[in-house]
Amino acid sequence: MSLLELKDVSKIYGTLKALDSVSLTVDNGEWVAIMGPSGSGKSTMMNIIGCMDKPTSGQVLLDGRDIARESAKNLTRIRRDKIGLIFQQFHLVNYLTAVENVMTAQYYHSMPDEKEALEALDRVGLADRARHLPSQLSGGEQQRVCIARALINYPEIVLADEPTGNLDEANENIVLDLFRQLHRDGTTLIVVTHDPEVGEVAQRTVTLEHGVIRRDAKNERFGA
Repeated sequence: MSLLELKDVSKIYGTLKALDSVSLTVDNGEWVAIMGPSGSGKSTMMNIIGCMDKPTSGQVLLDGRDIARESAKNLTRIRRDKIGLIFQQFHLVNYLTAVENVMTAQYYHSMPDEKEALEALDRVGLADRARHLPSQLSGGEQQRVCIARALINYPEIVLADEPTGNLDEANENIVLDLFRQLHRDGTTLIVVTHDPEVGEVAQRTVTLEHGVIRRDAKNERFGA
């Protein structure tokens, strides 16, 4: 069943077409890597899917609802309730501990619950680092705090922008293992990346060039 569908989506900045009549369907529980060189439209697509921007034209259906027609206020609510965001830059509050950073996402969604936040950190293997500040955590640990924060409100889609871009190989593998587990758990994952190794572990790879989808293929390990 389709959770997300883009229909003839374009985004135009002046004379630049960042996205050019893009159509894409993502099913529940699917793990999709969106790839392409700099300037291909990856970030623009992420911003539109993540309710941080609106297309110039076309439809963006999330659970059958056209979010392209929603107000900025409603987009904020949809992003809060349905989407977990993971960024290359961790965007952690430097004076809050790991568990407090996770709880910030709860604050905007419902009520902060330390027990739930601790469970989210345990899920990413950081239960023993819950009381540490970001400055006391490695880059890989900070990214795992971001993943816990993205998961705390049980989003329908986890949207990750270059989630391994600032990590060494060992921490990249830890994060990819977490994504594998999320996929096994039925989480819908959309990962924006320029790294072929990150793209190869996804269930499906969508390649953008100059705002157009040039390739959309299943990973052989998952079957055609």
